[in-house]
Amino acid sequence: MKTLKFKEKLVKMVSSGKKDVTWRFFDDKDLKEGDLVDFLVYETGNSFAKAEIINIREKKLRELKQEDFEGHEKFKDENEMYKTYRKYYGDRINSESVIKIIKFKII
Repeated sequence: MKTLKFKEKLVKMVSSGKKDVTWRFFDDKDLKEGDLVDFLVYETGNSFAKAEIINIREKKLRELKQEDFEGHEKFKDENEMYKTYRKYYGDRINSESVIKIIKFKII
């Protein structure tokens, strides 16, 4: 089963259904609609949920619209968003970076 890791601060949002979208760059897992995925706590590696991917879209960061943030945690501003993703993925993140917008449902 494929896995996705979430920072501990996001686990409660995911478990409660408040967060049902995750954004990923450089998808090395080849995630697809219909995939069943085991969600892990990033810091511990412990499983906290199982989910099904129900929709995937891709676009460049500069193309994000307000509706792309629905079901996803919010950022104070664009700088905070870039800073957050550069922390995870390094300096490869820029306005041309393609993001995979993944909608899921807990099963």
